[in-house]
Amino acid sequence: MLLISEATIKDIKLIREIAYRSWPATYGTILSKEQIAYMLNLFYSDETLCENLNKKGHQFILVHDDGCCIGFASYEHNYLDKNVTRLHKIYLVPEAQGKGAGKLLIDTVERLAMENRSVAISLNVNKFNKAFSFYQKIGFEVVCEEDIELDFGYLMEDYVMEKQL
Repeated sequence: MLLISEATIKDIKLIREIAYRSWPATYGTILSKEQIAYMLNLFYSDETLCENLNKKGHQFILVHDDGCCIGFASYEHNYLDKNVTRLHKIYLVPEAQGKGAGKLLIDTVERLAMENRSVAISLNVNKFNKAFSFYQKIGFEVVCEEDIELDFGYLMEDYVMEKQL
């Protein structure tokens, strides 16, 4: 049975482990191994995760299957001072995909967004990520494209998507 719990600072190691397990399967055909390693280090260091939880107002939730954590999502209400909830991250361990855990995470964020009186949920997704069609299927629409330049010439080529609530 799938269950959702709120993550705390104590769960940082677990969040990082899930990211490190899921990213190669998610981005291995899209990004170089070097870029994946760089981005994991950038986004999932203790310092970055603590900053996200403590200073940036990100909330993390975990999804468990039979007592084992299989994924997480992070979100932020009032993103950029707008009445929008931002889905910053959502990742599942590869063997958990296709079992409803991702949908449960998004449904939970959607419920929390509506409780916060948000008018929409927004997210970025890599243009070549298989998750793009998943987001479309559950009601997200592309509102623009965004290329984000990182160090070392790395580039994030994303769609910005929104789901109206």
